[in-house]
Amino acid sequence: MIRSLLRRPLLPLLALPLLLAPAPLPAQSGGAPYHVDGRGFTRLQDAVDAIGEGEGTIRIAAGYHRDCAVQTAGRIAFVASEPGRAIFDGVTCEGKAALVLRGQGARVDGLVFQNMRVPDGNGAGIRLETSDLDVVNAMFRNSEQGILTADDPEAALTIDRSTFSRLGRCDRGLSCAHSVYTGLYGRVTVTRARFEKGSGGHYLKTRAARVDVSDNSFDDTQGTGTNYMIDLPSGSTGRIIGNLFVQGRDKENYSAFIAVAAEERKNPSRGLVIEGNRASLPAGMGRRSVFVADWSGEALAIGANELGAGLARFEKR
Repeated sequence: MIRSLLRRPLLPLLALPLLLAPAPLPAQSGGAPYHVDGRGFTRLQDAVDAIGEGEGTIRIAAGYHRDCAVQTAGRIAFVASEPGRAIFDGVTCEGKAALVLRGQGARVDGLVFQNMRVPDGNGAGIRLETSDLDVVNAMFRNSEQGILTADDPEAALTIDRSTFSRLGRCDRGLSCAHSVYTGLYGRVTVTRARFEKGSGGHYLKTRAARVDVSDNSFDDTQGTGTNYMIDLPSGSTGRIIGNLFVQGRDKENYSAFIAVAAEERKNPSRGLVIEGNRASLPAGMGRRSVFVADWSGEALAIGANELGAGLARFEKR
């Protein structure tokens, strides 16, 4: 099992999805920017309200959308007509995010979220307050947070083929923000995603009871004031496999790559699988770190991982 995992091709740092495309035209240039079943809407909230308690898809035109919406019911798919060219830029609802989701479920496909900032320091592309969410082929950049959730132990967050760049902060005397930060969700799955250029906090922080973090790239080489690559502050089961980790030079906390139950032991962590990963420290720094730091006291299933010089396999804290 371990040998087969180590033979799996790991995604190189530059091969993961980047959704940048030629600059799109303004959103209104081709008529209504949002469409539901052939009907056009000039405001995203009107399109959301048109679906109401039902189920539907909002197709979002290419362009810069200085707009936001709150979903309170129904199941909605927010889909870019041209992936990577529908950009939500700098506008939040309820002082939270471009999309505030508390309906019966949602999907986000091909959208870009950027420049989200709010007074409490938690400006996000998406604020998920309840229910399931699938995010695919999306980009979150230059904001305080990419995705932030509340607690929903019965729900799942799934992220696939998405990029998180220049996110996070720990300043102004406020609690830190992170590239992705989830509350006590039932399950969080992150696959084939890229995390890079963090500007504070952790890259992936989740209090989910179960995680599946596989085939991702955590590239901290251009990070500033960052902390852990993966933080499971309440403990978690599941697996962390096939990921590539490169720690940067400018760290607020370089003592570990993956932290388990550093704040509390609300979730069990016994059997958490961590194997088939590659991790390295900055060349020539002369400092040391730990790949997995554990506060849970439970038996983790740490298999074979390829670790660079100066990087210890495990430390109990």
